[in-house]
Amino acid sequence: MVNDEGGETENTKLLGYDFYRRTLGSPRYVVAPMVDQSELAWRMLCRRYGAELCYSPMYHANLFAHDPKYRKDALQTCPEDRPLIIQFCGNDAQQILDAALLAQDHCDAVDINLGCPQAIAKRGHYGSFLQDEWELLTDIVRTLHEKLSVPVTCKIRIFEDREKTLRYAKMLEAAGCQLLTVHGRTREQKGPLTGVADWSYIQEVRQHLKIPMFANGNILGLEDVHRCLDETGVDGVMTAEGNLHNPAIFQGLAPPVWQVAKEYLEFVDLYPCPSSYIRGHLFKLFHHIMNIRQNSELRDTLATSNQLVQFQAVVDKVQAKYEPYHKKEVEYVPEEMDATISTDKLELSPWLCQPYIRASPESHRQKIAEKELAAIDPNRTKRQYFDKDGNEISRKRMKKLRRRQRRPNKTEDQVHQRHERRLQYCTVCANPQGSKCEFNLCRVCCKDKCYGEDCDCRGHGILIKSRRAKAKKYQEHSQIEENNDSGVRTENLVCDPVPPVVAGNVP
Repeated sequence: MVNDEGGETENTKLLGYDFYRRTLGSPRYVVAPMVDQSELAWRMLCRRYGAELCYSPMYHANLFAHDPKYRKDALQTCPEDRPLIIQFCGNDAQQILDAALLAQDHCDAVDINLGCPQAIAKRGHYGSFLQDEWELLTDIVRTLHEKLSVPVTCKIRIFEDREKTLRYAKMLEAAGCQLLTVHGRTREQKGPLTGVADWSYIQEVRQHLKIPMFANGNILGLEDVHRCLDETGVDGVMTAEGNLHNPAIFQGLAPPVWQVAKEYLEFVDLYPCPSSYIRGHLFKLFHHIMNIRQNSELRDTLATSNQLVQFQAVVDKVQAKYEPYHKKEVEYVPEEMDATISTDKLELSPWLCQPYIRASPESHRQKIAEKELAAIDPNRTKRQYFDKDGNEISRKRMKKLRRRQRRPNKTEDQVHQRHERRLQYCTVCANPQGSKCEFNLCRVCCKDKCYGEDCDCRGHGILIKSRRAKAKKYQEHSQIEENNDSGVRTENLVCDPVPPVVAGNVP
């Protein structure tokens, strides 16, 4: 390990399997780094349900290093939140190092995100869009390995070329990576084209690396975790989406969604986080319930909630509706699901935590092809939209009305105040007057008045009188300085007279 002055320092950090066993505790069940989703409250919930290692959300190295508020929010943790690995994204070795140096005292390792396939990663030039720049990645990993007091780890995706994937992993190991997570999908496998992860790539990489490895992809339940461990030979299994839909995945349980949601909100009360994080988690937990047509009003309520008490009220309503079915006090009759979800995908009752199974890429491509054919069909039936009075409206108008319906209801006082509001008009012209204008004028007339009568209007920000006074004061000050400079020059001439000419000294 090299210090900032270039000299050798004592390398006390553990590496490789010593780090995996003694620092991390040989974890097999790992919660993935998830943007805006693996915050402290969620990590603590996952640890309660058997997670042995958690990653922080992905943080932008440049923001983390230079924005104190961003860094303070990111470093939210507690003594029970260990072991913890903090993940950064970036494309500059020094920037990532600056961020990692500020984070190393708050975690057990620093991870470099080399797997994000999203469009924002492409624009920011980080994540999986660095996987072809091996010299840059070698520089980043080696710099962190040599300068940090904690190990550096990496998370990658595979290439289509199996041999290239293997060389890629070996390159990172040689640069100083002490733990490698391999997601068995390519950079192009995302969104509706996600498809199935290929564990055979992970198995082959495992056979050629000497450092600990985690596998990622295709984890929907505890049986998948154990099957992945057996088939690939990795040391641990990381899950993201499976964990979001069922944080009890590592215990093989399927608890009622309201039970998990209430526990999560209790942690949120202890470790506050933005309301968007809470809303995202509850929508994931309630995914199947919220896609039942009869629960559309409840879905809209959740979408507009932004306070802890409002989220708790939604959870209470879910519990009040479905707990009698769960306790078998009332017989459950399957409800009508939204068209985007087919009932044959639900292996359990909709109020139990269970995985979300994506449609295959082939079915997605088929739907796109059908839509393209329908778009060019001259005999197609045009979809019509109507308002509450039965009048036909455009699709754009319909979407606007739906947005309005989702907005929180205004109180009677707010509605009355809005109806009572009347515009006041300029006393000179017909334009509306400025609400804070000192002369009850519009901006144009106010400006004319201030110029002509040498006055200010702080409501419009027109400060003619003040600026003129400031300019006059500056001119007077400049004139005084100029006179002082002239006086000094005259005094110097008086003090240094021309020496007299003495007879005999004349050449």
